[in-house]
Amino acid sequence: MPVTLSSLSDLRTLGFDEVIDVRTPSEYAQDHLPGAINLPVLDDSERARVGMIYKQVSPFDARKIGAALVARNAARHIEQSLMDRPGGWHPLIYCWRGGQRSGSFATILGQIGWRVETIAGGYKAWRRLVIEALHNRPFPAPVVLLDGNTGTAKTELLKLLAGMGVQVLDLEGLANHRGSLFGATGPQPAQTGFEGRLADLIERLDPARPVVIEAESSMIGRLKLPGRLWRAMQAAPRIEIHASRDERARYLTRAYADMIADPARLAATVDRLRPYQPARRIEGWHGMIAAGSFAELAGELMEWHYDPGYARSRARIGAQITAMTAASLTPDALPDLAARIALDVAALGKNPV
Repeated sequence: MPVTLSSLSDLRTLGFDEVIDVRTPSEYAQDHLPGAINLPVLDDSERARVGMIYKQVSPFDARKIGAALVARNAARHIEQSLMDRPGGWHPLIYCWRGGQRSGSFATILGQIGWRVETIAGGYKAWRRLVIEALHNRPFPAPVVLLDGNTGTAKTELLKLLAGMGVQVLDLEGLANHRGSLFGATGPQPAQTGFEGRLADLIERLDPARPVVIEAESSMIGRLKLPGRLWRAMQAAPRIEIHASRDERARYLTRAYADMIADPARLAATVDRLRPYQPARRIEGWHGMIAAGSFAELAGELMEWHYDPGYARSRARIGAQITAMTAASLTPDALPDLAARIALDVAALGKNPV
């Protein structure tokens, strides 16, 4: 019988050796169960072809052609990807709704002797659990926000805290974005993929310990934070890093070295600020890019764009704030700063607001 998933943690507790997504590569790229590998029994063009025949010719003809394609692809996967699996191998296989694609592949693998199981309801059953966890349940652990104006090394500090054993949730890492107009680091995941990874990490949190999250807006790039998480962040106590503008500017030239290495990309990003800044200021910033005056540019961007935005945002928030001054944001200074933050996080965990 197909396995019915009752919680997101079932994938870890039920003891499967491997999770296999047999949907098309594009479906897999959109979102998939954590840790699943993709062995499509129909690729994107094959699935489209079978669907067209189903609608335009007949379901019977579509099933014949689909069966031939599934058998051919299954043989290739066995020969190329699964030949080294042992006799007691115990995989979990799923498709979109837990129907023909996963059932067909499971039947073939089961005939070999492997202990194959499928998911009742397929990916859609998993997605319902994700929606329930993110949108219908309270956030499970006390939140402490790591706050501070642009350039206060929050993302790097978050990584250092994780290395010290502090419970953290790295939203920017999940979103593949640094959270600002200049923050793109590559393609972002689909919203569903972002939510799936986020729900899995939230499920793993220890509810008895505070979790440190970097202060963000409700959007990270083009991805939207779930409402329950966003409300927990808004109400959370904050540890706010303070550093001089010059120190922050120097830090930004290191943290955004990829932007500095691509002046054309940097100039194009500055141009996106034209609706918010006077033309004379934008042209001045272009001059700084041309001259290689990147620390000066970072200081100006903070003074005229980012710092005022942070001030407006904080004016609307009434949460408890613990200020922490950082005299230096150099790589050598950040571990000591992270250790100070970890002590404050522990104190907030013992005395929740």
